[in-house]
Amino acid sequence: MERKLVVAFSLPLQVIRPFAGFGRAAQVTVEHSGALGLLAWQTLVAIVRGRVRYRDVLQQTYIMGIQSLPIVFVTASLAGIVTSQQGGYQIVSTSPRYLLGTLVVQSIVLELGPLLTAIVLVGRIGARITAELGTMVVSEQIDAFKSLGRDPVSVLGAPRIIAGLITMPLLVGFADVVGIAAGIIAANLDAGLGTETFLYGARLFWHNWDLFYGFSKAVVFGFIIPLISVHMGLRTAGGAEGVGLTTTNAVMFMILTLLILDAMFPPLLLQ
Repeated sequence: MERKLVVAFSLPLQVIRPFAGFGRAAQVTVEHSGALGLLAWQTLVAIVRGRVRYRDVLQQTYIMGIQSLPIVFVTASLAGIVTSQQGGYQIVSTSPRYLLGTLVVQSIVLELGPLLTAIVLVGRIGARITAELGTMVVSEQIDAFKSLGRDPVSVLGAPRIIAGLITMPLLVGFADVVGIAAGIIAANLDAGLGTETFLYGARLFWHNWDLFYGFSKAVVFGFIIPLISVHMGLRTAGGAEGVGLTTTNAVMFMILTLLILDAMFPPLLLQ
């Protein structure tokens, strides 16, 4: 009899346990979303009240923008070359040759330019911000800021978030130009497609809205990457091991968020 009761109670627990995992994940998601919203509000308040030092913004802009240009150029060049090569293999033999220009330009401007640049910044800037602020937390430097009456968000968070909003659209613009130029060269070398024919296809199906769409992604990504980085960095705990764990989680969190936001753009702006 007791064994039957144990089995009877264990079956519902086995059914409920997966839903409990989803519940915990939903709870963590809501907590992080609320904390991110609060951090964004605190950043806005710091900007409006003039608590952000523009020297710090310029320094972070240099780190995020100028120092990121080489890796962005390399990534955009490879994206343009690969898109042109694969497009030439799939299109040129069965479709008008000028469509290759359309494929490369649309792919770079609408998708590859903003997304690949954002992923590069996640690895180069997002991880750096999280590790830097996390180290300051575990070494009690953040507590020292608070004891001196200085707001960590105004001093450390807001300059990085503002710099991300400034640099990301600029980097995406450079990535678009470099990626399209690399695509033109690859199309000429691999498919024998001249520059005039390539540009004819690019202009034939071009819409100015495409440029707005790409830069809208850049602004959103440029805001969300430093926002998540600062949020995760200030929540670090557990010493050096905690810094490494938090940085890893932050990178995963940022990439997943970027992919979700990227999937939301077409139904919102391309319908």
